[in-house]
Amino acid sequence: MNDSSWGASPSAGYRDPGDPGRSPSAGPVYQAADAAQTRPMPLPSEGVPSDGVPSEGAGRDDGQPPRDDRSHRSDSRPPENPPAGRKRAGRDLPAAIGVGLGLGAVIVASLFLVKEVFVAVVAAAVVVGLWELTSRLSERKGVNVPLVPLAVGGAAMVVAGYVRGAEGAWVLLALTALAVLLWRMAEPPENYLRDVTAGLFTLFYVPFLATFVALLLAADDGPWRVLTFLVLTIVSDTGAYAVGWRFGRHKLAPRISPGKTREGLLGAVACTMVAGALCMQFLIDGGQWWQGLLLGLAVAASATLGDLGESMIKRDLDIKDMGTLLPGHGGIMDRLDSLLPTAPVVWLLLVLFVGAG
Repeated sequence: MNDSSWGASPSAGYRDPGDPGRSPSAGPVYQAADAAQTRPMPLPSEGVPSDGVPSEGAGRDDGQPPRDDRSHRSDSRPPENPPAGRKRAGRDLPAAIGVGLGLGAVIVASLFLVKEVFVAVVAAAVVVGLWELTSRLSERKGVNVPLVPLAVGGAAMVVAGYVRGAEGAWVLLALTALAVLLWRMAEPPENYLRDVTAGLFTLFYVPFLATFVALLLAADDGPWRVLTFLVLTIVSDTGAYAVGWRFGRHKLAPRISPGKTREGLLGAVACTMVAGALCMQFLIDGGQWWQGLLLGLAVAASATLGDLGESMIKRDLDIKDMGTLLPGHGGIMDRLDSLLPTAPVVWLLLVLFVGAG
């Protein structure tokens, strides 16, 4: 689940109209008529602690009483005041729901009708995710990650994991890593170590973790294992969002993802453990409900950590979404953030509980 509550950094896009030294590219310029509605973000000495959250009762430096000034936003739209007692969602929910249902229909149909088509869907998602991540690294950090060997090798890893099992996937992993090192040698040596290090990280983060989905599918009851993996991850994200939206009061990791709360995490754990017990009892051959409780707990933890990990990457890159391919969701990587680290966790626990199949 991507971090829908975080946009640009608090100071991005705002400047003091009286500061002629700032470049126009630093953000939108406000007209004089807007001056009464906006003011520069206060410095920590004006009542804002180092974590960027204003303390209660922080006053203004013009002698006026404190006010609820919500004009410091990442865009130039006027503040919107939601009805009392309600919170606003950070996405276009109708578009997000429509896209989610469409993707779900394609995934489930391919999963149970032709498993090879589902493998192709996973491989395609890996290639698009690699393109999004490498593009953002190039745009925001100037890192030149070799996309061609990553895309070819990453797709081949997924196919090999389904056809040849773990051994085939590991061989392709090693060959792809070697191809990344060699491909970058065709360019000047400056920043070679930086670029290949980023390339190896990308190789591990996207195609390597996605290969465990193919390993899940390769079992005799593979479609049901993959369905369990998808259902538990979605339930974790949905439970965290629903409980956090309604009851969230205490931030989980405000410096990484301000929208996540401890209450939301507890909601994810509770919902996923219940869903895990049901899935293990009724969907997995030889599964027991108590195993599902442990599986659900592990999925809630891995999905949350994966979401936080992607939030860290996006904060470092100073972007809100990895892409715009999926309306209401962002990019492919914004949907894979919790799925990727959860796949190896589910694969390992199912192997321990009921065998490789």
